[in-house]
Amino acid sequence: MKTKLINYLEMTGFSWLCPVVRLCSGESPREQVNEIINVIGLPLIAIAAFLFIWAGTASQVKTSLGDLPGPSQVWEQAQGLWQEHQAEREKEEEFYQRQEERNAKKLEANPDAEIKMREYTGRATFVDQIWTSLVTVFTGFLVGALIAIPMGVACGLSQKLYTAISPLVQVFKPVSPLAWLPIVTMVVSAVYISDDPMFEKSFVTSAITVTLCSLWPTLINTAVAVASIDKDWINVGRVIRLHWITQVFKIAIPAALPMIFTGLRISLGIGWMVLIAAEMLAQNPGLGKFVWDEFQNGSSDSLGRIMVAVLTIGLIGFLLDWMMLTLQKVLSHDKNAGR
Repeated sequence: MKTKLINYLEMTGFSWLCPVVRLCSGESPREQVNEIINVIGLPLIAIAAFLFIWAGTASQVKTSLGDLPGPSQVWEQAQGLWQEHQAEREKEEEFYQRQEERNAKKLEANPDAEIKMREYTGRATFVDQIWTSLVTVFTGFLVGALIAIPMGVACGLSQKLYTAISPLVQVFKPVSPLAWLPIVTMVVSAVYISDDPMFEKSFVTSAITVTLCSLWPTLINTAVAVASIDKDWINVGRVIRLHWITQVFKIAIPAALPMIFTGLRISLGIGWMVLIAAEMLAQNPGLGKFVWDEFQNGSSDSLGRIMVAVLTIGLIGFLLDWMMLTLQKVLSHDKNAGR
């Protein structure tokens, strides 16, 4: 039971709890206590020190919007944003309830009456904007992965193809999202024309920008990983006359999976960073737009709200990386990933 629990914790990224499990089972108490101090105590001390320094120095920093908010002020703003979200959800619920009551009365008076269901158009809350940003970044990231992985596999299997596109990769890889965004915006405005679009142009623009900036690490890692596969494996596949698709999915990709996931982790991290800048300029209603709107608002609470957004962005970035690392361990059976 203990072994299974420890394996599960290591697989899901909670390896820092393993010493606690071992300690509870009576295994080397002194050694496990030292390990708990190292993997749990030291990070907690560092966080506490950071909060102490932040609280002590924040009031000394004067800005055009007032003093830099400390941890307590930021926590108050976070609570306020959550209360605003709850209030907005209550308004939405009341809106649909009134609509249903009105339609019920109309049908009661005339069973053949035509009723209309209108969507609630209240303002997006901070929580709604977090969700929008997550949907946008995953859309751009998945599109980028669908482009990068097949291209990387092809480049890894063909040295000539890798040599041909390598200059293009090296040229486009370092291009900033701020450079891509105007071009993407103009192309989307010219091509994506519809009276009833499925997606908002700002969403499409932000997602494409994320794709263009995040696909390169996955492409490069995949190509290098596939090219590094033992050639005997590929030759065996040819000798037994495996179809090339079978060779790719049964030999190339499984062998290259750890490096592919490393590229995916880097790509997702880059995509998340790129997204915030893209949303600011494209005005996609996500966290980037929230930060920009609060900066433009210039109220006494704006700086605290921006700090909440900054911490939220960092926390989500950490969780996204943890998710990809856990997925890597599950799919590639590599328990040492991320160490």
